[in-house]
Amino acid sequence: MTADMHAEDARFAAEFSPDVTVERIAAVYAEAFLDVAQAAGEAEASVQELADVVQEVLDPWPDFEAVLASSVISHEEKSRLLRRVFEGRASEQVLNFLQVLSRRGRLDCLRAIVRAVQEEWIRRQNQIRVKVKTAVPLTAAVVSELERTLESLLGRRPIIEQRVEPDLLGGIVIEVGDTVFDASVAVQLERVRKQIIDRSAHEIQSRRDRFRDSE
Repeated sequence: MTADMHAEDARFAAEFSPDVTVERIAAVYAEAFLDVAQAAGEAEASVQELADVVQEVLDPWPDFEAVLASSVISHEEKSRLLRRVFEGRASEQVLNFLQVLSRRGRLDCLRAIVRAVQEEWIRRQNQIRVKVKTAVPLTAAVVSELERTLESLLGRRPIIEQRVEPDLLGGIVIEVGDTVFDASVAVQLERVRKQIIDRSAHEIQSRRDRFRDSE
């Protein structure tokens, strides 16, 4: 596994120039990380481990993150620090990956790389993130209907991220990246939209009834 990561490290050094965007760097490192993790049968656990590095280490310890991102501190110093913090706590796969990022001077991109790993893992599972904004919370039945409709439209299993905005006009807004739904998609979503609007109307009427009862 270590040899594989060193081989990828050499390829990155040849491929990237200083003006390459962070997103591009993150995407390539994410693919390499998942290739190795999947080959070892550890992809899901490794993806979660990287997410934990951000949530349990970088978020609560910003000074530690600043040290890792610093261009003044040498790779050797960072390597020793990584081993002191993560050895025995993180898997060999994740620790080796962090060492590769240190050696290539890419630990300043760690958060972007972790996000890219998560998005690439979703893509490899034939899933897609879908943001759904509604005027009222969705029932389990409506969510299931929406998932089925979106999966047939998108050809991938949707991961629905819900957000309630009471002032939302039209009952529902669906975002899939930068995708703009055309008229045919709107027609197929109409049944779900009507369910949400009907529920919104019911909620409003219920509030009016409660207000009248309190008078």
